[in-house]
Amino acid sequence: MTVPVVFTATAAHARPDAAAEPRPNAVITWNLHAQTAIHDVARQSPTAATRSFAIVQGAVYDAVNAIAGTPYEPYLIAPRSRPGDSTPAAVATAAYRTLVWMFPAQADSLRARYEESLAAIPDGRSKRGGIAVGQTTSTAMINARRNDGAFSDVTWPVGTAPGEWRPTPPGFLQVGAWFATLKPFIINPGRYRTPGPPALNSATYARDLNEVKALGSATSTTRTTDQTEAAIWWDDPRLVEWSIKRQLATTHRLGTLQTARMFAMVDLATADALIACYKEKKHWSFWRPVTAIPLADTDNNPATDADPAWSPLRITAPSPEYPSGHACFTAATTSALRKFFGRDDLAFSAHSTDSGTTRHYRSLSQAMAELIPARIWAGVHYRFASQDGHQLGVIVARDVLDHAFGPRDD
Repeated sequence: MTVPVVFTATAAHARPDAAAEPRPNAVITWNLHAQTAIHDVARQSPTAATRSFAIVQGAVYDAVNAIAGTPYEPYLIAPRSRPGDSTPAAVATAAYRTLVWMFPAQADSLRARYEESLAAIPDGRSKRGGIAVGQTTSTAMINARRNDGAFSDVTWPVGTAPGEWRPTPPGFLQVGAWFATLKPFIINPGRYRTPGPPALNSATYARDLNEVKALGSATSTTRTTDQTEAAIWWDDPRLVEWSIKRQLATTHRLGTLQTARMFAMVDLATADALIACYKEKKHWSFWRPVTAIPLADTDNNPATDADPAWSPLRITAPSPEYPSGHACFTAATTSALRKFFGRDDLAFSAHSTDSGTTRHYRSLSQAMAELIPARIWAGVHYRFASQDGHQLGVIVARDVLDHAFGPRDD
């Protein structure tokens, strides 16, 4: 798990299992089942969902990698397997068991999906072997994540002085602080630091506050129609990044092993990146635009003016402002995808139910370049928070993938 990566794969040759690939791809099928359980039914926040997807995809990766002969470093475990063990049975079992552990109230519906998957696989030694591998990797993952600090009752620090975070409208909630103390998946996120927000009386702070004030207002007259669409599209709680991964796996015809590996690389990198990000949020505890703009007459900056009636286009997340969690998440996602495919020029698209539109991109960097201002257009972040969140996500993802998922040294 901690062997440095030497990775040069491209989409064209990163498919050692493609010739024997069954259709449909079991990893994609169970990733969709996971999304249903995690988001559609459990309604987990995007932050909480990051942990859940990492748990599922880490167990699935270890199962598929083991049956393939362990060509890559396992995440937790490489159980013994026999030639011919069923990969679809292993995928279904690893995903099903981790999902039931996290969502016991969904046991019946998940069991139905699991039985449906197993019914499509002929009975016999192959099926039994795949089930056994999936059971072993899911047990290892469950044991590793038991009592990991998820959903603890820790809270964000609250202040009343200028610049200090306090709960935001409309719910004035205290949510998600547990992610700052969550057990990491691969690396120690506590060693990563950001520069911190600019001083309240600085020109940088005034510039960025006035930018979000003008472009991120619910009633902005300067934000374009396309910017409004992008702000809503990127802010959809059913994150577009989830479907982008599946689309890239499909369009690049990845086999089961490479799909499992790519999903694990993305999901575990984003989990550790968000832990690092939330630690920084807790450290800096900086106020959100929805708080700062109405109170701009208290920030000791002559270049800012208060607007007590100001409200953002999108609802502000119930966590401190700096750095941007979404920027950390998407930067880690695009970094992991770039590492896996060995290129930036990947074309993809995704649909957002919230915006009712589909957006198309020619490259990972193009998408990331839009995400940063999209958080401003949504009225939920300053530019400096998204820029520093981007840098943090890139650095953490790089270090995660320097320690995991690389080719195994024989």
